[in-house]
Amino acid sequence: MGKSETNEKLLCIEKIYKSFGSNLVLRGIDLELKAGEVLALIGGNGAGKSTLMKIIMGIYQSDKGSIYVNSKQLHLSNASAALAAGIYMVPQEPMLFPNMTVEENITMGFKGKQSELKKKIVELMQSIGWELDLERSASSLSIAEQTLVEIIRGLLREAKILILDEPTSALTFDEVASFFKVVKDLKDKGIGIIYITHRLSEVFEIATHVSIMCDGIITLDGQVEDFNREMLIKGLMPSNCEQKEKAETELKTIDYKNLKPVFELKDYSGYGFNNISFGVYPGEILGLAGVVGAGRTELVRTIFGRDKTLSGKVLLEGKDITGLKTSAMLKAGINLVPEDRHNHGLFKISAVSENITASMLDRKDMGRFTLNRKKERQLTSKYVEDFRIKVTDNGQLAGSLSGGNQQKVVIGKSLSTLPKLVILDEPTRGIDAAARMDVYRIINELKSKGVAVLLISSDLEEIVELADRSIAVFNGRINREFTKKEITMDNLTAASFGLYKDQEAI
Repeated sequence: MGKSETNEKLLCIEKIYKSFGSNLVLRGIDLELKAGEVLALIGGNGAGKSTLMKIIMGIYQSDKGSIYVNSKQLHLSNASAALAAGIYMVPQEPMLFPNMTVEENITMGFKGKQSELKKKIVELMQSIGWELDLERSASSLSIAEQTLVEIIRGLLREAKILILDEPTSALTFDEVASFFKVVKDLKDKGIGIIYITHRLSEVFEIATHVSIMCDGIITLDGQVEDFNREMLIKGLMPSNCEQKEKAETELKTIDYKNLKPVFELKDYSGYGFNNISFGVYPGEILGLAGVVGAGRTELVRTIFGRDKTLSGKVLLEGKDITGLKTSAMLKAGINLVPEDRHNHGLFKISAVSENITASMLDRKDMGRFTLNRKKERQLTSKYVEDFRIKVTDNGQLAGSLSGGNQQKVVIGKSLSTLPKLVILDEPTRGIDAAARMDVYRIINELKSKGVAVLLISSDLEEIVELADRSIAVFNGRINREFTKKEITMDNLTAASFGLYKDQEAI
């Protein structure tokens, strides 16, 4: 446990309250973090985790309560005060300046010679096994790479209290393993870490303590060794989530011999991938695995008409739709839940209802000259209820929702068009355990209705649980295809890294 065995309290939060108008978000939060502890903070979207962290970081001011750092009461009136107190937060959604280089983003706000700072960055990246070109523009980085920049920026500050908000949600398997080594090193050096995650396996792998937040209060906390996975899941589930939810939709076995694929790629090539061929059948969930940089995202962008097709064909129900623009793809019957919801999936300053129905505006049943508000309300209410989206009303601005609820709105928007093929690119990134079960249920309902689903996920457990077949992409090509019985964590991991030989993962 290293210094975690000391009684040195780095952070003590007492009776924190916070309201936004009539909405009471935090209701008397007590939280404690000692040197060398990793406190896993978990809870449903809208539980108040983000609000609490923003108060600790000085972004919000609490209505009541006290914050102590190193036993000294502080008034954290702004982010600079929090940084000066040795608190640093790595946000879930990267906040980089797109026109600046990686190096400029990392060193912004630091004093000292740039050459010395660069040397520290290079040494830090080498020590944790990460490679990133410091001269690259931040606008060219993937979500995973942006997350790495945020993490490096936080580690460079050598903060005594480090807040990590879903730090592994966009990392590859190797990067997660390397990052856990970093967290353990920081813990051994006496740094206190608040680790926000929705992945329960991470709680038991990296945390020393765990706290569950629900509706603005801490409902469960203690040492990790005192809990098991089932106890945490029970603590996370909403009070109105009864056992009847477990009566899952009856799933049908895919009759591959007597069915034709809804969607096909034939020798399909684009920027970042080559000669990809596969089909997705009615009522099938096809998993697509691969590490960041394998070509998954490029493949999706090209299919959906955002990048240029270099060769090959795209067929939907036997019809050649190769090279159609995104709007034409939507009309043809393909829709996408994008990986980056902020840049490609959400209208933040529009209402939840307007977001969910945004892809349907040209449909006749939504009105020819004026929008059919009754239909809009019906569709919005359906997805708000099915996904348990926490809203004050359907007119609430989408950008004011918690991250997970925003993601559910994006999924609802994509499914509202009743697509023949839906492409789900990291559909549960940033979604809590209870909401994840809701999304899985919706995906399985699509399957039962005969919709073809292409599921792209860095969470291999997700593919193992949901997929009927899976393919693994390595260096822009399909490395291996697996039947349902062959889909295992070991097989998917090995194939994703090009290590699959002679029918066995090595």
